[in-house]
Amino acid sequence: MTIRLPVAIGAFSLLLALSTPAYAVGDAVRGAARYESLCTGCHSVETNRVGPAHRGVFGRKAGSAPGFAYSLNVKSSKIIWNDVTLNKWLTNPQAMIKGARMGFQVPDAKDRADVIAFLKLQTAKR
Repeated sequence: MTIRLPVAIGAFSLLLALSTPAYAVGDAVRGAARYESLCTGCHSVETNRVGPAHRGVFGRKAGSAPGFAYSLNVKSSKIIWNDVTLNKWLTNPQAMIKGARMGFQVPDAKDRADVIAFLKLQTAKR
């Protein structure tokens, strides 16, 4: 019995889709614009401001950006920033970590996905 390559690829794709968490795939170019309009009032990619710098956020432990004074709850959390944790954080930071200083939410799933794609790209540019 021979399995044709397109059938095997289709089956693998379906299996992969069913086994990964459901979140939108973001557009980093649109994310740059959304980051500029939603985030730069408090954050910068390069420098700490009201909020911590975002360069290198992917794979970083929450509360560990150099030189930023985090709340105790954020600093002591065990969260590592990735697609899933950033999506949850941007949905509602206070629900994720009680006592976090960030109260701003990004309610639109597409905006969150785009900002996350932009942040992922900035991490790769370290």
